[in-house]
Amino acid sequence: MTSSPTADVSVRIAWADDAAAIAAVQARAWGSAYDVDPEALATAWSESLRRPGDARNRVLVALERNRVVGYAVVSPADDPDCDPVADAELRELVVDAGERRRGHGSRLLQAVADTLRADRFTRAVTWTSATDDDLRGFLADAGWGADSAHRELDLDGTGATTVKQVRLHTAL
Repeated sequence: MTSSPTADVSVRIAWADDAAAIAAVQARAWGSAYDVDPEALATAWSESLRRPGDARNRVLVALERNRVVGYAVVSPADDPDCDPVADAELRELVVDAGERRRGHGSRLLQAVADTLRADRFTRAVTWTSATDDDLRGFLADAGWGADSAHRELDLDGTGATTVKQVRLHTAL
């Protein structure tokens, strides 16, 4: 029997030096759906990591060795029916397509829950595309469920490109 070496994997709070790597993961995830400039994304990430505004705005990165393979963004929830003291929002959870099904998403989601509990949040919400069955299934398997909230985002300001979203939530 042949054994494979154990991968060196982890999750940690992102550093400003991670900005370019996070931007690269984001650009690959967005693909051709959006016209993105990776350098502009990296600059925006660097600025937000250096000056997060609220101390509870956090970015976590999933690492394989020293390589960023995914990230999660959390903050206090700002929906009108949420309490920003008790409710957090998982704004993004992204794992590189080639790195999926290797535990990175699960590690990120666990680190998100641990981080939010440490910040004394008691509930988390997230918005997902109504058509993203993979992400909704992943979150449902982790204990998240629909809370009946829904919305439609106008992506281009004209109504020509809209995305229907549903909100999921979980107790922390």
